[in-house]
Amino acid sequence: MKTIKFTDFRKQASGLITEIEQGETFLVIRHGKPVAEISTVSKTPGELPAWKEPVTPTEIDGSNLSGAILEEREAGL
Repeated sequence: MKTIKFTDFRKQASGLITEIEQGETFLVIRHGKPVAEISTVSKTPGELPAWKEPVTPTEIDGSNLSGAILEEREAGL
C-alpha cells in the first residue's frame, strides 16, 4: 500500500487510477490524517461487495422483541 497526500492524489489522479486498476492500493492523507483507502472495487468481475451478499438469518431461542413489547402492553406495564 502506498501513502499519498490528498493534494498530490488530486493532481495525479488519472495516473494513480491506472495503478489502482493494476492492483495497487493507496492510503490518502489529508492534514496529516488518513482519510481514505483506495483500491479496486473487486478482484473478480461480478463479485458482490460484502454488504450485498445474502445473509443467513439467525434464530435465537426465547421470545422475540415484538412479542415482549406486546406482552408488556397487555400487562399494562
